[in-house]
Amino acid sequence: MGNRGFAIEQYLDAEAVTKQLDELMRKPVYSVRPEALKGYVDNYFNTKCRKSKEMIRQAKKVIPGGVQHNLAFNYPFPIVITKAEGAKLYDIDGNWYYDLLQAGGPTLLGSNPPAVREQVIELLNTCGPSTGLFHEFEYKLARKISELVPSVEMFRMLGSGTEAAMCAARIARLKTGKKNILKMGGAYHGWSDQLAYGMRVPGTKGLLSKGVPGFVFKHTDEFFPNDLTDLERKLKANRFTGGTAAVYLEPLGPESGTRPVSKEFIRGAAALARKYGALLIFDEVVTGFRIGLSGAQGYFGVDPDLTVFGKIIAGGYPGAGGVGGHKDCMAHLGAGLDSSGKKIPKAMCGGTMAATPVSCAAGYYTLCEIERTNACETAGRMGDRLTRGLQELIQKYRLPFVAFNQGSICHLDNAGTMHFCIDWKKPWEIPDVLKQTGIRQKEMEHMGAAYMAEGIVTLAGSRLYTSAAYTEEMIDDVLERFGRVLANCGPLVR
Repeated sequence: MGNRGFAIEQYLDAEAVTKQLDELMRKPVYSVRPEALKGYVDNYFNTKCRKSKEMIRQAKKVIPGGVQHNLAFNYPFPIVITKAEGAKLYDIDGNWYYDLLQAGGPTLLGSNPPAVREQVIELLNTCGPSTGLFHEFEYKLARKISELVPSVEMFRMLGSGTEAAMCAARIARLKTGKKNILKMGGAYHGWSDQLAYGMRVPGTKGLLSKGVPGFVFKHTDEFFPNDLTDLERKLKANRFTGGTAAVYLEPLGPESGTRPVSKEFIRGAAALARKYGALLIFDEVVTGFRIGLSGAQGYFGVDPDLTVFGKIIAGGYPGAGGVGGHKDCMAHLGAGLDSSGKKIPKAMCGGTMAATPVSCAAGYYTLCEIERTNACETAGRMGDRLTRGLQELIQKYRLPFVAFNQGSICHLDNAGTMHFCIDWKKPWEIPDVLKQTGIRQKEMEHMGAAYMAEGIVTLAGSRLYTSAAYTEEMIDDVLERFGRVLANCGPLVR
């Protein structure tokens, strides 16, 4: 067995980082200067990315917005990637980039690792992508996950993290006989109707869930991150409206720790869920197998009832989702009787293309390779090096930006966009909060464009994932490129 160490050497001081983000939010917005941004657009995007620009122009005729995935939306236009290898991406125009997007997190080993790719090719040559029947890798993957994550006694593969989060809610209601779901404000648990609530900015309720009828949220509510008092208040209130079936947590904080939470909060939230008879559901779509082979739950020493997986569960291949947990909870995805002989109600759960031979084989070999190479720790060290370098650059150029990381999940915040919150006791403030977040979101996009023009792909210009494919020399080169952008930043004047 390989080393089961964690990506996080020392956990951040959530209170101190929150204070920095509070200060950033109150300051004028700093961003890449207009003349520098224009230079990047004219000299890079319009000059060196012409094939991407033309392809997106054509794509907009048949694809809404021109791309099929939200991560691909970039200012001034999406870049068309044709090759991914290790720590680098290559576009249709022949340009290359350091990959700090990592497909939203799952490619911990780096893009297209040969150790996984060769096994997938062999499977395609012998079995093909799908049969609709059982394949041995379904068992191998489930067994591997169960061995690595102590709370996962049983595992069910699904097609995405969204599906897994939906399924977990159904299990929770059947297991507890209760109605309500509580989730952390600002956290993202996929885009299903009931869980698309309080997204990005705590307190938004259903404001950002366009197309979802308000009545769908009758039994969904949010609590403020890092606030055990608010969580318990909601748990108490729910006792009079059907009880709380589940408490959902992103264990590092909303949006992969963009608003970080303390260890004490996570452990306290687990205790409160137990106290009020709710299932504790850890959403480890990003943290699962990135923070450590036993997930963030292993790092925090918490035993959730259910765990939502996604992304990395298929090693970056399609079919990336699943739910695992204690046997008595997972029994609701099968048919049978409990220990007293009572029939166990079965949760509605489908997915014709879930657990294909390709996704299960890719996931199995990815986890084996992560374990063999100690990839979590390697990627975490690269995240530490990147963050230290960014903090030095911020000081050098006297910017109000905030850089912090939780292992290989790094954050570079120039605007505090997602640190706002909505107080419904002050409804007159809501329009201004939404306006401010819109302005700041736009400046995040401008920063992301500047980074891309310098050869760095990020998630929304603010989130950065390192992989085990990085070397110290690569990280130092990345920092030089970031430095060229930060040297061209100042107060927003547009």
